[in-house]
Amino acid sequence: MAREVLGKRLIRNGLITEEQLEYALTEQLSDGALLGQELIKLGYLDDQVLTKVLRLMEDERNSELLEIEQFSSQPEEIDLGLVNLVPESLVRKYKLFPVKKDGSKLYIAMADVFNVMALDDLRLRTGCDIRPLQTTEQEVDAFINQHFGMPEVEQTILEIVKDMGAEEEEEEVAEAELADEAPVIRLVNSIILKAVGEDASDIHIEPGVSSAQVRYRVDGLLHKSMSLPRRMALPVLTRIKVMSNMDIAERRAPQDGRIPLKISDRNLDLRVSTLPTIYGEKVVIRILDKENIKKLSLDKIGFSSFNLDKFKNFLKASYGMILLSGPTGSGKTTTLYMALKVLNTDDVNIVTVEDPVEYVLDGVNQAQVHAKIGVTFASYLRSILRQDPDIIMIGEIRDQETADIAVRSATTGHLVLSTLHTNDAPGAITRLIDMGIEPFMVASSVIGAVSQRLVRRICPNCRSRYEPGQAELVFAGFQDQSVDLYEGKGCNKCNQTGYRGRVAIHEVLTLTSGIQKLILGSPSNDELRQVALEEGMISLKEDGIDKVRQGVTTIREIMRVAFRGESA
Repeated sequence: MAREVLGKRLIRNGLITEEQLEYALTEQLSDGALLGQELIKLGYLDDQVLTKVLRLMEDERNSELLEIEQFSSQPEEIDLGLVNLVPESLVRKYKLFPVKKDGSKLYIAMADVFNVMALDDLRLRTGCDIRPLQTTEQEVDAFINQHFGMPEVEQTILEIVKDMGAEEEEEEVAEAELADEAPVIRLVNSIILKAVGEDASDIHIEPGVSSAQVRYRVDGLLHKSMSLPRRMALPVLTRIKVMSNMDIAERRAPQDGRIPLKISDRNLDLRVSTLPTIYGEKVVIRILDKENIKKLSLDKIGFSSFNLDKFKNFLKASYGMILLSGPTGSGKTTTLYMALKVLNTDDVNIVTVEDPVEYVLDGVNQAQVHAKIGVTFASYLRSILRQDPDIIMIGEIRDQETADIAVRSATTGHLVLSTLHTNDAPGAITRLIDMGIEPFMVASSVIGAVSQRLVRRICPNCRSRYEPGQAELVFAGFQDQSVDLYEGKGCNKCNQTGYRGRVAIHEVLTLTSGIQKLILGSPSNDELRQVALEEGMISLKEDGIDKVRQGVTTIREIMRVAFRGESA
């Protein structure tokens, strides 16, 4: 009932909408956070506003919560001399950290100020009178990362790099043999653990002239994490090859592999790719969290209500083709999986062909291509059509043969979903024609096309108003408007970037009768795009600017991701 009371109060005061409350409650079920903190994390509510509302509510109920102070995350407020006073085990276990000490009073910032067990434990361990301060789990995590780091990871990496770097150069064969030695195993494990701890999507290990660089991709951008002595590159690479069942003797050709990995209660799937370069083999490890797909749904990946309605209408069709377009890493496959979750009912047969299968969906028949033995998208599709499918998902249309089978399937009673690498939604249509598909077949088979990009969210912890430059205002069309704009100032939670997490922006093209007639004349992409915009399609830029108005992201981020020079 407490969650409902708080939610109703916030809605009644016009601080959030019913849709935002419903979404926050759904998110809360998956991560177990307090409702107020969930709203702050999603950027729907300011922490100071939440504090005022809670205090007002508790005052009305004459509750003791009114007496609890809110911790204000100012660095000077934390007495760094207290870091060793409270054991790290308690800090991690109870989600808390010491702030200041005044005589026998020890002020502790806590995510759960009513955790009696934690308060008693602290009194016994410190001998102090504990005074709790309300804070967030994110604030505690930032404190832990700053003062403790991930358990043993940072120290392990430093120790191994120092020890191995101090050794004399040995022959290359001996270096390869080091891959089975404990220090190298610990080093590789630590590199992976550190990436997982930073919520990285990819690990890049790149050999150079004198060292090997380790970079992590976080929220779509790469940043350097560490340098390894060059002589360590080979044993590290060899160890990764062993873990992913690759041929350790093959160094001249690219290889692919995978590493199933379980960390705590998280089941991860690491996709490994090697590429020979002039300084040795580069390795990229894609980190896939199998549990993430279970937490997502179609209405939680960034679709505006307007675009979501259009996309859901696509999914109501009994046959035809739905196309997702965008560059690598733009979230196309995730959107397809969310669509399949909507379509996956007991009365339909869904078959997918993917390269590779990224996430496993219960009730969906998923197949993976194996190009080395001739099992391609096209060959799989021919077999799939004999499996009586209602819905077919093709990971990617890469060639004319695959495109031809997909289009014919869409016109013979199947609902087909697939992806293409194009810059915008109209480009998906023209790409099919460029592949050799007859325009009349494209017009009669395609239901709609969606283009998407991922933009970084403003960090909810350091989010604040700012005055944009003239170039930003002109780009967004705000120069003659009064709009409150936000940015992240940079804090420990976002690694001083001002951003934390990503959200998708979209443009959704519906094949209306007007668009279909235009396609019959093999139009250029610009011609098709112009008509689509005139008929109401919202461009990527427009959708991004709408998220800027909502305080979700920044104009600079939209300029970086979606700028293509159009005025719309």
